[in-house]
Amino acid sequence: MLRVLTLSVALICSPVAFAQTPTAEQQAACRGDADKHCKGVLPGGGRILACLAKVKDQISPDCRKIVEAQGK
Repeated sequence: MLRVLTLSVALICSPVAFAQTPTAEQQAACRGDADKHCKGVLPGGGRILACLAKVKDQISPDCRKIVEAQGK
């Protein structure tokens, strides 16, 4: 039982479960692009970053750098 509980906690707390919170600088660089291209996307879980990655050829150069760095 303890093994199952430990494994469950490890899976829930994995890095994939927690998307990195963007810094104020990153938010500022991508805010306009997110408002324009990802308007209906709910924040959290990396959804906005994923949306921006899908349209990265249409976003500003500063935001594109951030999106590409986060994708690595």
